[in-house]
Amino acid sequence: MKLLILDRDGVINYDSDAYIKSVEEWIPLPGAIEAIAQLSKAGWTVAVATNQSGIARGYYDLATLDTMHARLRTLVAEQGGELGLIVYCPHGPDEGCACRKPKPGMLHTIAAHYGADLTKCWFVGDSFGDLQAAQAVDSQPVLVKTGKGLQTLAKVLPVNTLIFDDLAAVAAELIHK
Repeated sequence: MKLLILDRDGVINYDSDAYIKSVEEWIPLPGAIEAIAQLSKAGWTVAVATNQSGIARGYYDLATLDTMHARLRTLVAEQGGELGLIVYCPHGPDEGCACRKPKPGMLHTIAAHYGADLTKCWFVGDSFGDLQAAQAVDSQPVLVKTGKGLQTLAKVLPVNTLIFDDLAAVAAELIHK
């Protein structure tokens, strides 16, 4: 199985320090939906692992989050692709859960769901926490320059981190490998 795991905010859709609180605020980044669809059509299983502490903070509820993810799935399907499992951490940063990135709990959940080996998987994110989660399970850490990616570039990255302009560039690399 060719498995690719993506962060959501800043990789697939625009991010906001004020949180994405509604389906109206959930706006895909240019080329991201097409990239997911192209990967899917090329035989990749694309899953999502996303921190969603806005739930714990009371900014939006699970029904709203489900609506955002339904919209994402619909857009990918309209491009002829399919989006796999979406897992999220609803906890706040101080709740001590095992799922909130940089902890690798969501990546383990995805791997268990698919019976996949995370060491053969790429994890694409825009934050240092995303890269740390990938590193914790020996996945290939991939940084995109969208979202918080340019800020993350200023940090000392894990040694083997791959860097791309955006998700479309990641897709182009994987499809033409």
